[in-house]
Amino acid sequence: MSFTLDQLTSETRLRDLSLDELRELAADIRREILETVARQGGHLASNLGTVELELALHTVFDFHKDRLFFDTGHQCYTHKLLTGRRQTFQKLRATDGCSGFPVRAESSEDAFGAGHSGTAISAALGYASALDRQGDDGHVIALVGDGALGCGSSLEGLNNLSVTTKRFLLILNDNKMSIAPNVGAISRFLNHVISARSYNFIKGACSDFIRGIPLVGPHLREFATRLDLAVKSLFLRGRMFSDLGLRYIGPVDGHDLDSLITILNRLKNLRGPILLHTFTTKGRGYPLAEQNPSFFHGTGPFDLATGKSTKASPAVTFSQTFGDIVCEARQKDSRILAITAGMVDGTGLKRFAKEYPEGFFDVGIAEGHGSCFAAGLAAAGMRPVVAIYASFIQRAFDYVFHDACLQNLPVVFCLDRAGAGVDGPTHHGILDFAFWQALPNLAVLQPSDAEELRQMFQLALQREHPVVLRYPAGDASNVVPNHAPLEWGKAEVLREGTRVALWAVGRECVTACKVADCLADAGISVTVVNARFTRPFDEALMRRQASSGMLLVTLEDHVVDGGFGAFASAQLSLPILKFGWRELPSWGSVAASREKQGLLPEQIAHSIQEALHG
Repeated sequence: MSFTLDQLTSETRLRDLSLDELRELAADIRREILETVARQGGHLASNLGTVELELALHTVFDFHKDRLFFDTGHQCYTHKLLTGRRQTFQKLRATDGCSGFPVRAESSEDAFGAGHSGTAISAALGYASALDRQGDDGHVIALVGDGALGCGSSLEGLNNLSVTTKRFLLILNDNKMSIAPNVGAISRFLNHVISARSYNFIKGACSDFIRGIPLVGPHLREFATRLDLAVKSLFLRGRMFSDLGLRYIGPVDGHDLDSLITILNRLKNLRGPILLHTFTTKGRGYPLAEQNPSFFHGTGPFDLATGKSTKASPAVTFSQTFGDIVCEARQKDSRILAITAGMVDGTGLKRFAKEYPEGFFDVGIAEGHGSCFAAGLAAAGMRPVVAIYASFIQRAFDYVFHDACLQNLPVVFCLDRAGAGVDGPTHHGILDFAFWQALPNLAVLQPSDAEELRQMFQLALQREHPVVLRYPAGDASNVVPNHAPLEWGKAEVLREGTRVALWAVGRECVTACKVADCLADAGISVTVVNARFTRPFDEALMRRQASSGMLLVTLEDHVVDGGFGAFASAQLSLPILKFGWRELPSWGSVAASREKQGLLPEQIAHSIQEALHG
């Protein structure tokens, strides 16, 4: 008998389904995820790898009462489909669809919002501690995977776990991957646990022996499970998790529904902090994702048959350009070292990692460590380049301040994905300039296209202090055929006008030129300025424009409060009409979010006209 998502209702009790029905449901969930992500884009490989694990959890636990915490959150698609969100899931990451991450406001069964790594253990531990004090007997489960265990905050949570609560289930979804393959000692430790010959030999021998007992063997599953745990405790006693006060169970095949349900039912009745170690295959069930899980970690719409993108790619992107120029720089200077935090492909460093493995460091999901590590390299005379997404460098703010800026060390921070994106508030790179403007000795440069990124990177390497380069995802084609020579702290005038001085930051120069065209049609002459430097910025040029009676306007892909416009206005004590994000946009189409907040070229032009008339 089959069972599919079409038959799933709020009244369905998964524990009443047969194992065959659960397997059929798992297959249907996998098909739904594949078809939806191929159409909408999203996180594919991580979700394909956790279908059975999440289905088993929903079969054993009741998440109206029990609470499931996801680490990073991008592997929650099965959970969403099992909690009544199939209709909105089919519009995944669309403005009127569901988020690709757990969101408390979206469902009462999303226990905690998550979009960054390393939060699940600490947040779930806090929740469990609260339940202890309230006398609530609900179960708290933290599902940690994709390299998040190597995150510093995860280790801090582990250190505190056994002394905080006695009712906690930590599931380690070990797929040997974060976004790229896992790195570091913890990954090696987990691999050793799984591959330990002595343990696996005895486990296999015992299993074969039990299965071979005539008539009785099939009825000894419970005994076999207990024997498995006994053998494991014999060989793993004293290892990291048990030393931290957790009862270690596993490793278990994370795709074996029968074993998972059996073990979870047993663990449900045990007291004490428990760690269940499962191993899964990232991209499970889709051969192209299994073969290349890094590529299919996060993807735009693609063709299921070929795996190729169905969306036209820009001829040149900022990430590709950065990857090329850092390789070119290394050819000339062996002191240049590249560092990333689990994002080799996304930041454009794949070529550098291949050509200069001795000069490349992937620190895993540990942005703070990577930033401090870079400062140490710089103190010893090297020229480190740190490539991290703008939304994730926020996690390293103190390290940038304390270790690089305070000591005035020449670290170049290259922040990809600076600007709003489709994944929502946790992934928008629209907050960090507000941090940077407060730090000593730090310069912030923002290129409008690939050529400016190339020039700015070369200039940053010549400085003897920390420099941030911020640039968005996607198109980096030329804004103008030829840029004016780059001069430290000076802006570039792209168009000359008389009534309005429109200062654009980075790629917003493209939008600014469209705004100027709209205003020109209305007879309003506009100077378009490519800010280039946002700290320090070209104060002299802005003062001259203000003194000539021009309306000062700024445009940036950043929040207005704390953005470049607010910074410039405060520095010069001048009124400025500021355009940027007034509130954090939701997930979905960036164009739709821009329209909602009045940031389309026609809307900006209209607002400027109103300001002039006012």
